[in-house]
Amino acid sequence: MDHTLALAAPRPSFALRVMAHPVTRILIGTLLTFAPVPLIMILTAKLVDKPYRVVWPQLLAAAFVWLGYRFYVRRIEGRPMAELALPQAPRELGLGLLLGVALVSAVFGLLAALGVYRVDGVNGVSLALLPPLAELVLVALAEEVVFRGIVFGVTERALGSRAALALSALLFGLMHLPNEGISVLAVAAGCAYGVLQAAIYMKTRRLWLCVGSHIGWNYTVGQVFSTTVSGHAVTAGLVRGELAGAPWLTGGAFGVEGSLISLVVITVAALAWLRPALKHPTLKHPA
Repeated sequence: MDHTLALAAPRPSFALRVMAHPVTRILIGTLLTFAPVPLIMILTAKLVDKPYRVVWPQLLAAAFVWLGYRFYVRRIEGRPMAELALPQAPRELGLGLLLGVALVSAVFGLLAALGVYRVDGVNGVSLALLPPLAELVLVALAEEVVFRGIVFGVTERALGSRAALALSALLFGLMHLPNEGISVLAVAAGCAYGVLQAAIYMKTRRLWLCVGSHIGWNYTVGQVFSTTVSGHAVTAGLVRGELAGAPWLTGGAFGVEGSLISLVVITVAALAWLRPALKHPTLKHPA
């Protein structure tokens, strides 16, 4: 190599260095992905009467999340969007849903065995159980794209897989700090769930299973077992039940996700996924 030419190569401009910085990439990706959501919600609220704002605004916003992330990946990162490739979506979404349902069922089974969750009856299956699913699809897709697709992805390329896992999981747990009834246990469970989702992504290198797991968890907590989801209001779901007992078991006002039982169940699942993920050939080490 001609070292004289190498030394004479122009240094990238300040603007280019700023644009290439991981923090800038994370901010741009988050903005492109998440900004359309409140805009669509505000516009539809102003232009369409409430009776006609059922399901479709959330699904429209979810479509814009997908498109915004696609634009970020292809135009800013300059690569194919393999992590949200559509051919793999049905199977992996289904498996993710089963995983989310299984985790929540394990939590409530243990709580019922401890006498903390008590069932009063069953409301039965009705069409009223379907509309909340649209909002949960939007929430799951947006959060997984931001925390696993952008935060994890950008950090992994800069600092390696382990650093990306730790940072994305920590930020996911801290994201819930403004929610009602937040506690140390709730943040810890959120971080553990962040580790689980990051491990799934590390193992599969796609986001669909993560999205399905997220939807399955939230839907089962709120619409099946009729309890609070991350501090949000209780809704009448399939099973009429209530949590009664010490806050460290029930999760208090935050809901079951602030329970020690949830933390244990999520941690066990996270460790089960983390072990093969850390041995996967796609694991990246710091440059």
